[in-house]
Amino acid sequence: MEIYSPNAPEPTPEDLKELEKLKAIIERAIADGKLSQSETERIQAAIRSDKKVTFEELTLIRELIYNKIDRGELEREWD
Repeated sequence: MEIYSPNAPEPTPEDLKELEKLKAIIERAIADGKLSQSETERIQAAIRSDKKVTFEELTLIRELIYNKIDRGELEREWD
């Protein structure tokens, strides 16, 4: 499902850089097909590092983590 948010401001170059960093963190965390509690905490810390959570960050989380869990491509481990 595509979500369109017409009133959302365009991401700044700094926001885009942060998104790329977050994407890299997520991809490293899920490379083995499993997401541990400590990896989840690392991802959450990266999101909160700038004291804001953006729509783009949430979309990235949904696409790279939750959709893969739903499809059975990613397993969540609880330490």
